[in-house]
Amino acid sequence: QAQLVESGGGLVQAGGSLRLSCAASGRTFSSYAMGWFRQAPGKEREFVAFISRSGVSTDYADSVKGRFTISRDNAKNTVSLQMNSLKPEDTAVYYCAATLRRLRTSLLHEYAYWGQGTQVTVSS
Repeated sequence: QAQLVESGGGLVQAGGSLRLSCAASGRTFSSYAMGWFRQAPGKEREFVAFISRSGVSTDYADSVKGRFTISRDNAKNTVSLQMNSLKPEDTAVYYCAATLRRLRTSLLHEYAYWGQGTQVTVSS
């Protein structure tokens, strides 16, 4: 079982940057592919980014492609989300999640473990 703890959220002006981190403990971190999701007030949780077990493969939602970068360090049991050129519509609680699936997935139910979330607020 994996325990996930996000950090790095905060308040930033539009056009600014933030870096989110997710620390994992429990079962071998490299056994999991990882994802980042977000949930804005009154909206459903949505997929943001995916990274494979090795870190070789990544994928992004169209809304963040070219602005966000997901990465992982299996030696440190961490996954990160670098967010640049932030927009007010990026405001949400951001969650990291772990899946045992090998292939890219954006489906919430395929992620077995979730962190508690970290708030990102982008002011205009």
